[in-house]
Amino acid sequence: MMTTTTHNLASLGEFGFIARLRQKLRDQAGRTDVVLGIGDDCSACTLPAGELLLTSTDLLIENIHFRRDWTSLYALGRKSAAVNLSDIAAMGGTPRYLHLGLGLPQDLALDELDAFCDGFLDECRAAGALLCGGDTCRSQTGMFISVSVQGTVPADQLVRRSGGQPGDRLYVSGTLGDSALALHLLRQGQAPPPTLARRHHQPTPRLALGRAVAVAGLAHAMIDLSDGLLADLGHILQQSQLAACLDPAALPLSADVRRHLNHQPEDLDVVLRGGEDYELLFSAPPEAAPRLEQLAVRLALPLTAIGSLQPGEGLWLCRPDGSRQPVEARGFNHFQSGQPA
Repeated sequence: MMTTTTHNLASLGEFGFIARLRQKLRDQAGRTDVVLGIGDDCSACTLPAGELLLTSTDLLIENIHFRRDWTSLYALGRKSAAVNLSDIAAMGGTPRYLHLGLGLPQDLALDELDAFCDGFLDECRAAGALLCGGDTCRSQTGMFISVSVQGTVPADQLVRRSGGQPGDRLYVSGTLGDSALALHLLRQGQAPPPTLARRHHQPTPRLALGRAVAVAGLAHAMIDLSDGLLADLGHILQQSQLAACLDPAALPLSADVRRHLNHQPEDLDVVLRGGEDYELLFSAPPEAAPRLEQLAVRLALPLTAIGSLQPGEGLWLCRPDGSRQPVEARGFNHFQSGQPA
């Protein structure tokens, strides 16, 4: 008797894929906050009393946001969840639920499909969040990924982009430019150092930091760095109606980025505008500095003061000699960028 072996999505089918995915969600069975999950017309979930609902959506499209020959499907799954979770971190919230929409080529191998789902679910578990539903369809132009995330935050702890105040110091977590430089090197046909490649393919949402500064009331304004330092700082300036001075010497750069810039200093623009750092940029009053230093130690995450908010308009690079250079708050823009992936 001849047996049929299922190797790709075409042989599995849509409902076979959903059943396969549900098997991976068995560890969610004990969560009482999900009244209805995958399998009904909508998911139904409970929310903590008195908290605001946070909702965000991101798209990842093959050959625009990623290339499958540059990344593993496991890393892509983790990144698809992480970039959405980062938006919850930027508001000071706690992630709760995710919904995943997938457009998939029917010849996608099942081991690749499993790797993507495993990565996505591992990132959800690391954040304490649950996959509660979604949709699937066939794609004739590569992978299409749509993720929606829901989180909650007490109303008095919500951190907006618009809350900056004159005199606030600007802080950024981690290091800047690792992801953008990795992508820059990939586009040039070079293999980026492993630490840079990981930062690009598998970013870490700063959920513990976002929640901690919100609970302690340390951040007046906050944003996650998805479009680049200058562009995302520009969003804070626009919504807070303020200007900013950045100290270029204070920017936290990894050893790999510094090494690269020593040989190619012109690539500093890539670092400042490239995007996909998924670090948190926030403003805080000067008196918060000691508590932020303690928080950085507790989280084992560098927090670096890189400038300040000032009355007026504009973004400036300010040097110790008192000189100032205006810079444009511009970064990645989907409808103006000429380069995919």
